[in-house]
Amino acid sequence: MTFAAAASASAQAPSGRFVVGDQVFGTLQQAVDAIGDGEGTIHIPPGTYRDCAVQEKGRIAFVADKPGSVIFTRVTCEDKAALVLRGRGARVEGIVFTHLEVGDGNGAGIRLEHGNLSVVQSMFLDSQCGILTAEDPSATISIDHSTFAGLGKDPTGNGAHAVYVGGYGAARVTNTRFERGRGGHYLKVRAPRVEIVGNSFDDTQGHTTNYMIDLSNGARGRIADNAFVMGRDKDNHSTMITVAPEGARNDSTGLVIEGNRASLAPGVDYKPVFVGNWSGEQLVIRGNALGEGITTTARRW
Repeated sequence: MTFAAAASASAQAPSGRFVVGDQVFGTLQQAVDAIGDGEGTIHIPPGTYRDCAVQEKGRIAFVADKPGSVIFTRVTCEDKAALVLRGRGARVEGIVFTHLEVGDGNGAGIRLEHGNLSVVQSMFLDSQCGILTAEDPSATISIDHSTFAGLGKDPTGNGAHAVYVGGYGAARVTNTRFERGRGGHYLKVRAPRVEIVGNSFDDTQGHTTNYMIDLSNGARGRIADNAFVMGRDKDNHSTMITVAPEGARNDSTGLVIEGNRASLAPGVDYKPVFVGNWSGEQLVIRGNALGEGITTTARRW
């Protein structure tokens, strides 16, 4: 999916509306309510929508008929997000979320409050947050082949992030691009199990950004085959990946960080640490290709 695909959709008016089976609904909320506590797919035709919905129950897939052609913009539900999800599970596929802002500084494309979530081929652009979750220790969030750009700007000063995963059971982020951060962290995760593989973190056009990956309370799992470029305009340029900087509530023993590539953008003269370890536990850090000026790891307190 490209930014050009998203831009071209903005010129299209919605043809039809939200389709569930053989039924067509005028609003996204009506389609969600029609599925109720069951399972169903909402097919969305190309267009730019000032609409939002709250999922209270059931399992729902929100699917763009053509990836990158469906844009949700400038309207949130419950002063939270375009999609507020607290059902039994959800899937979001091929949708663009952009220019979403709320008064508390945490306006998001998706606010996940309960249940599993899978996000595929979606874009989160120029908002306060991309995805923001609450806590559900029994559930998993998965993000694949998606883009997060121009996120993290919080006018309240409390801190927004491109992706924030709270107390979920596990987080999986693969083949996804993070760029043009406007504050906060690119990926902040409190889940005790992670798989962060094959992603790109490009901070060359970032402004007042912080960590690339922040495992706030530690985690077990794998961070591998990612590419990192650290930019010049940082709120915090000491560390690229953190492990348990807010307290080691999760066991990080054996966390594998391998096969990654990291470099500094042209003109950057500070010397960051690739992995800052506050956990006090033994990590497995191996086979990473680090550019000049980047130290592999350091023990933090």
